[in-house]
Amino acid sequence: MRPLSFFTALAALALTVAAGQTAPPDAPPLVFENVRVFDGASLGEPTTLVVQDGLVAAVGDEAEAPDGAEVIDASGMTLLPGLIDAHVHAFTPQSLTQSFVFGVTTVLDMFTDEGFASAMRAEQEAGAASYRADLYSAGTLATAPEGHGTQFGLDIATLTEPGQAEAWVADRVAAGADYVKVIIESGEELGMDTPTLDEATVTAVIDAAHAAGLLVVTHVQTLAAAETAVRAGTDGLAHMFSDALPSRSLIDTMLAGDVFVIPTLSVFQSIGADDPLEVDVREDERIAPYLSPTDLQSLASPYSGFPALAYENAREGVRLLHEAGVRVLAGTDAPNPGTAYGASLHGELELLVGAGLTPAEALAAATAVNAAVFGLEDRGRVAPGLVADLLLVRGDPTADVTATRDVVAVFKRGVRADREGYLAALEAAREQTRTRATQLAGEGPVLVSDFEEGAASVAFGQPWEATTDQQAGGDSQGAIEVVAGGAGGSGYSLRVSGTLGQAFAFPWSGVMFMPGAVPFGPADLSSRPELSFQAKGDPGEYRIQLFCQNTGQVPPEHRFPLGEEWAQVSVDLTSVGGCDTSGVMAVVFSATEPGEYVFQLDDVEFR
Repeated sequence: MRPLSFFTALAALALTVAAGQTAPPDAPPLVFENVRVFDGASLGEPTTLVVQDGLVAAVGDEAEAPDGAEVIDASGMTLLPGLIDAHVHAFTPQSLTQSFVFGVTTVLDMFTDEGFASAMRAEQEAGAASYRADLYSAGTLATAPEGHGTQFGLDIATLTEPGQAEAWVADRVAAGADYVKVIIESGEELGMDTPTLDEATVTAVIDAAHAAGLLVVTHVQTLAAAETAVRAGTDGLAHMFSDALPSRSLIDTMLAGDVFVIPTLSVFQSIGADDPLEVDVREDERIAPYLSPTDLQSLASPYSGFPALAYENAREGVRLLHEAGVRVLAGTDAPNPGTAYGASLHGELELLVGAGLTPAEALAAATAVNAAVFGLEDRGRVAPGLVADLLLVRGDPTADVTATRDVVAVFKRGVRADREGYLAALEAAREQTRTRATQLAGEGPVLVSDFEEGAASVAFGQPWEATTDQQAGGDSQGAIEVVAGGAGGSGYSLRVSGTLGQAFAFPWSGVMFMPGAVPFGPADLSSRPELSFQAKGDPGEYRIQLFCQNTGQVPPEHRFPLGEEWAQVSVDLTSVGGCDTSGVMAVVFSATEPGEYVFQLDDVEFR
């Protein structure tokens, strides 16, 4: 499905509570006693496993504990390879930390900023990534001008004809891509008309990638797109299409070409007009405490209502492909609506079992199969000499695949994830939110800022901050300062100035206020749904962009005129995109017309 908008990615960044950190000192050796090991294929009898120097050193009853080892009695527990999510879109180190907390020690990114991916690879190569999941990435993707993937503000080199394919792939190799992602999506199944690559260009990209030694994954959402991708020579399909069942000819061609599929059922389980959620990890007490407000918002807002699509087609399609012998890989497409980093892979395992895989096959799809397909020879299995990326859970997930959610500990090269610290930080953030909710309870106006202290201070929420689309690849500029002279002859006001550019598809430049106890945390303003403020500026039209928990990825906006004299502006927030004001996350005051602008704000309050 469509990657997260930059706005929501920014929210995820702000709300994830475990930030990046330097690698801890070398971990002491570990000894797991009386542990059953799922080695990536099958479950063994209780045994001993030794970890030393970040690697699995020995497995078996004769394994001896090194001096100074931490001994873990794992009776009644299962040790698995760290999980591998074969389809994510990672934008921040924090997303990788969250994945790690849930037992996902490696993610395969299918579209992100190439600079971010390069930075993560460098950190991994330096041995400084023990606080997070490893990331492998396609970097950018192969798409048509104005095609799928171009709408999110990242700098994407698009293609229009086959002759561009070789140079495009060479650029991906130079950027360090671990594999190539190709897009085939016309948007018809979604009721849209989206430019897409023709078959000749898709074939040329795939041929050039193969010549460079890179595997190719192709994004499809329809049977026709899948047939095109397979004819063009793709190695794998990203998504199980849900407009129809796979044809016998497609299955035979996939088998002949050893084409795999990453179904990402997590984003499709409510895709149709009447598809209910089959698996909701929010309701599992083993998962729920580790979910942030952003996670809960995403999981509660899955893609739905597309009459041309049906989850039953996707589920039955997976069953047919799996029974025929097509390799199935576990991936989530996080952080798209209906998913959350790390947590959703546990839900994906349950959905795969519902689609006909045995629990052991589903576990293999999230470990050994993913590693083998993507050439990650040092992980995905538990065996001497492989990295000690490990997940320890209570119970037997080969009997009940949801046992993967009952996490005892997660290890990255033998270093234990600080799940307790993550949970404590998340609970502290929740407590701040509860305290703020108490402060905002009641009736009557509540002042945000009147700037009379000569500073951009706030009575509650997060400090005012300039915001522009530069963070999403745009070229807008903006700045804020408190200046003398306010509304009604008062002493001070907030001056916002800058330039609204045109490089980003959805440009913005202005100032942002977040009313929650933590950045982008929801604030309950249901008793005061009206935003009131004084403003003046260069004559023209301006806007507020409103982030609420229920309004989706792109913020709805309300426009208002300003002139050179102070004027009061009042906005009923419930009328802006149907915002549920019990979950207001941020308000952006922005210019509307490209070019330079100046405006001032004063006496900002909610009523």
